[in-house]
Amino acid sequence: MDTGSLRAIPLFAGVDEGGLGGIAELATEFTAPAGQVLAEVGQPGTGLFVIEEGTVEVDLPNGSTVELGPGEFFGEAALLTDSPRNARVRARSDVRCLAIERLAFSRLLEEQPSIAVAMLPIVARRLAADRES
Repeated sequence: MDTGSLRAIPLFAGVDEGGLGGIAELATEFTAPAGQVLAEVGQPGTGLFVIEEGTVEVDLPNGSTVELGPGEFFGEAALLTDSPRNARVRARSDVRCLAIERLAFSRLLEEQPSIAVAMLPIVARRLAADRES
C-alpha cells in the first residue's frame, strides 16, 4: 500500500510521511466474501482493519448496528490495548481490507510515537461517539 492511499484514510490523515511509510510496511491486504465474520464479541483483538472496498456491518454492544465502507475502520481499540473485541463485524458485501497487527504496530509506535499522537483525536472521537450511542 502506498502512503498516498493511507493518507486518504481519516485515521491516518495527520500522520507524517515517515509514519505513513512505517504503517504501509506493516499493513497486509486481505479479502473476505459477503457474510464472513471478521470480528466476534469476546474474541482476542489482534489489530485494526481498514476497509478499502465493500461494506461491513458492525453490531455494537448497545444493540445498534452501523455500516462502514471504504476509508472507514474498525478494531482501533485492539491497536492500543489487549482487550477482547466488543462488537461483531460481518462483511455485508465482498470486502478488501488492510489489516494492521497490534504487536507490530506497538513496535512502530516505540520508534515513532508521533504516529499515536496524530491518530489520537480520531480514535477519541470514535470512542466518544460509541459511548453516546
